[in-house]
Amino acid sequence: MRIPLTMYGLKEILLFGGCFASLAALAVLTGWPWLAAIPVLGVVFVLSFFRDPTRRIPMEEGLVVAPADGKVVAITDLDDEEFIEGPAKRIDIFLAVYNVHVNRAPIAGKVGYIKHRDGPYLNALNISAGAKNQAKSVGITADAGFRYLVRQIVGAVARRIVTAVREGDRLDRGQRFGMLKFGSRTQLSIPADVPFTIDVKVGDIVKGGETVLGRIAPGVKG
Repeated sequence: MRIPLTMYGLKEILLFGGCFASLAALAVLTGWPWLAAIPVLGVVFVLSFFRDPTRRIPMEEGLVVAPADGKVVAITDLDDEEFIEGPAKRIDIFLAVYNVHVNRAPIAGKVGYIKHRDGPYLNALNISAGAKNQAKSVGITADAGFRYLVRQIVGAVARRIVTAVREGDRLDRGQRFGMLKFGSRTQLSIPADVPFTIDVKVGDIVKGGETVLGRIAPGVKG
């Protein structure tokens, strides 16, 4: 049976989970069992944050799935996007601290570009966080031949990005490729000339790998 925790958080689970568990045990052993509730909540938080539930990946041709759990906070037309090298349509997803933070590939393809960007740690809800904050861009060439980009962005609390792929790796739709540790933002950009119909709107709640963000016209594989 699969344990629904992400391997990307193994160090934090062992370190912080172990510390909280030890404090709870110490409280009980020293005659203060009611104090154990505080570190026990800490253990619950750590396990909850690094949870990685199984998702039902939709298999219908042309579907584009969410790269992360969270709320759609912006849908933007861009004049130019890196890696795509031209106009694009971008969907921003905000991940609150209680969301699953594992990132997944929205469309099957081959990783062809990974670039780190230094920057500050603005609140990820701030619209300027997407352009300024520390981030990691993962460019993927879809099986149909077009390029798209997923950008992992830190927030005021999130200070670490895990990108567990390299250039040349292949990703299936919905496959895990990394995570953001604590509240953050994930962006998906698709070229403007790709016949892509968006099925979500600002304010919608989505699940990574499972929620359909949109559809690419028949004949163009996703």
